[in-house]
Amino acid sequence: MTGNIYIVSQDPVVRDFCRYLQEVYRLRFYSDWNKLYDSVIQCVPLFIFVDYSFFASNDPQLLEDFHKQFFRIPFYILTRSDCSYFLPYFQRIGIKRVIHIPCEKNKFKKIISEHHSTQICPADFQPCPIPHCPKLNQFLGNSHKMTKLKNTIYHYSQTDTPLLLTGESGTGKSYLARLIHDMSPRRAHPFCAINLTSIPISLAEAEFFGTTKGAYTDAISREGYFSSARFGTLFLDEIGDLPISIQPKLLHVLEEQSYNKVGSPKKIKCNTRFLFATNADLQHLVDQGLFRSDLFYRISILPIEVPPLRERKTDIPQLARHFLKPYKKDLSSSSVQKLLDYHWPGNVRELKNCLLRACIISTKEMIHDGCISF
Repeated sequence: MTGNIYIVSQDPVVRDFCRYLQEVYRLRFYSDWNKLYDSVIQCVPLFIFVDYSFFASNDPQLLEDFHKQFFRIPFYILTRSDCSYFLPYFQRIGIKRVIHIPCEKNKFKKIISEHHSTQICPADFQPCPIPHCPKLNQFLGNSHKMTKLKNTIYHYSQTDTPLLLTGESGTGKSYLARLIHDMSPRRAHPFCAINLTSIPISLAEAEFFGTTKGAYTDAISREGYFSSARFGTLFLDEIGDLPISIQPKLLHVLEEQSYNKVGSPKKIKCNTRFLFATNADLQHLVDQGLFRSDLFYRISILPIEVPPLRERKTDIPQLARHFLKPYKKDLSSSSVQKLLDYHWPGNVRELKNCLLRACIISTKEMIHDGCISF
């Protein structure tokens, strides 16, 4: 009996207890959901053990979302303490087995063996498939990285957990944010996109929360971004530029799901999905004291890194055809090769602009490499 067992734990006692299984299984230890996700995509395990203390110190939604996608893999909760409070939750999301450790090792092996006999063959396993989704197909690209990205986007779009899009400028983060909203259960409600670089610091609080009449000189009653996106999605682009004075107030809204208008003591429920995007290194901003660490960890529960175009060059021909279609033009083989040889620091946005220039320069239907300039 051989196979992989993935163990999600930071507790050395839990890890040491599981190590004796190395006699029979190949063990992999994780302390990060993203690394676990990448491993499951590449190599499906027989079982996944989640340490209760790790679960309790993270957002429970992460486990639920992960289990929904990989529901065919048996999940076990390993615990050294009482977790009866969460038992109904585990049962609701389909995790039926909680193992208290340390326990007698032969008993532990027996539990695993019983479930192993009914376990699916990893070779036959497929992650929870992406349903036919025309909107998702609008995000062009069939490279390995794009296929993985689309899978992640679809499943993350089905939850209300805050989501952070990272990546270089021009990779399509704003487009993805709208796409995620359009595929979400909130798609019939407003999508409110805000670029934080355009908000004066002096007006930031009023813009976010809205104001009541008389809250300050010349103040009128008006709604803010939270109200505009009620029941829908609020997309905050360039979150790294959020004024440090507003950051604790945004954190409070995320934690409490409520807010006050400026000048009003009345609490307003905030029923909104939050999406964030940045091309900045937020961890670096945290280290510099320019971004709150607690807010950083709260908004990055579901991180999505959008790959730069140079890392998915096999998608360039498809993207180029899409951009040229309105102009009824095509590319010669030498033009395609020229596009493939370039490093694209401006990513998809630069590719689109490059092809627009080529269409203006070229007087023929076929665009030759001489019309391509960077």
